[in-house]
Amino acid sequence: MTVLFVNACLRGEQSRTLTLCREYLECVDDVEEVNLAELKLEPYYGPSAAYRAQLEKDGQFDDPMFDLGRQFAEADEIVIGAPYWDLSFPAALKIYIEHAAVMGMTFHYTEEGRCEGLCRAKHLTYITTGGGEVSAMNYGYEYLCGIAGMFGIPETRFAAAENLDVVGADIEANMNAACATLAKLKATR
Repeated sequence: MTVLFVNACLRGEQSRTLTLCREYLECVDDVEEVNLAELKLEPYYGPSAAYRAQLEKDGQFDDPMFDLGRQFAEADEIVIGAPYWDLSFPAALKIYIEHAAVMGMTFHYTEEGRCEGLCRAKHLTYITTGGGEVSAMNYGYEYLCGIAGMFGIPETRFAAAENLDVVGADIEANMNAACATLAKLKATR
């Protein structure tokens, strides 16, 4: 079973989100990690967007620009780790999704115009941490639920450590609570 870990923990090893991700991925043998801080992907603009669209239309997926989409489509499980920033996640993750969303590879449209997913992952697990409360307005998770549906991934799962920057908060207890949630998710892999 191949687990694709999309690492959007841009603070590297200092990231509390990355700590939770490592906990969740512990004892998994086949993890392919995509480190967004290292990739430094650019959004598609004008000519690059047109070039990509033409290749998609022609079904020519051998260009390296489709490597991330292929990797996403072929993974058995998707794990996304990203800190809670500005009610969502870092922009680098949105740009990554833009690169992974390849018509004809991760999704396509039926003759009736209905979007149909082509990914084989059974679930997408989103792991995050926030300085304040995450669950009240977690637009990043809502977006990823939509993407999972578009890509044909039937289940989305979520774990967060919240209130990590609140004065007087028990940070260790909050991280332990998130680890307990992750342990339950691990048990249902």
